Amino acid sequence: MQTHKAKRVEITIEKVMETRLTDALTRAGVTGWSILPVRGGSGRSGAWSREGQISRGTGMVQVVCIVRPERLDPLLEAAFAVVERHIGVVCITDCEVLRAERF
Repeated sequence: MQTHKAKRVEITIEKVMETRLTDALTRAGVTGWSILPVRGGSGRSGAWSREGQISRGTGMVQVVCIVRPERLDPLLEAAFAVVERHIGVVCITDCEVLRAERF
C-alpha cells in the first residue's frame, strides 16, 4: 500500500486557550485536528494532575494535527502566536498517511 509523507503536530496548551488556538489554526488553513484531554503530567513547574479541579475550563488539552509538509510553516506560525504567551508545548514529528487527499 502506498503511503505519503506528512507532519504530525501536537500542541499541548491550557484548556482555556483551546478555542483561541483552533480559531488561529482555521485562519491558517488547517482543515482538521483532534482535541484530547490531558489528565496530568510534569514539567518545569513540577507534577500536576487534573484530579480535584473544580472547573472543566482548567487543565490542559492536546490538539493534534496532521498536515502535508508544505502546510507546516503556516500552522506553526499560527500555533506559536497563541502558545508564546501561555503555557504550552509544540511537538513536530514525521509521519506517513494512507489517504493524502484528506490532508
